[in-house]
Amino acid sequence: MNGGTVWVVDRVEGSIAVLIRDDDECSHDIPLASLPAGSRPGSVLRVPESDGTPDWTLATLDEGARLARLREAEEILARLRKRDPGGDVKL
Repeated sequence: MNGGTVWVVDRVEGSIAVLIRDDDECSHDIPLASLPAGSRPGSVLRVPESDGTPDWTLATLDEGARLARLREAEEILARLRKRDPGGDVKL
């Protein structure tokens, strides 16, 4: 893995990707064409910074981090499903 700030593609709205910075959940809208090929919702990007500004031209996809996050989410869902008693909720 290379260095850089971790950003996650939250969603794509037309030609704009909405990214969320991992450490503080700050969001940023970037033209999808400025990101590495294959970027899609859920993609994890490592983005070097210059003077505190992300350099999107040097962003790289981190597939290992994306897969690790996906596994973690699946494990959490599996644990929650085990605790679900099923049936309708009564108010």
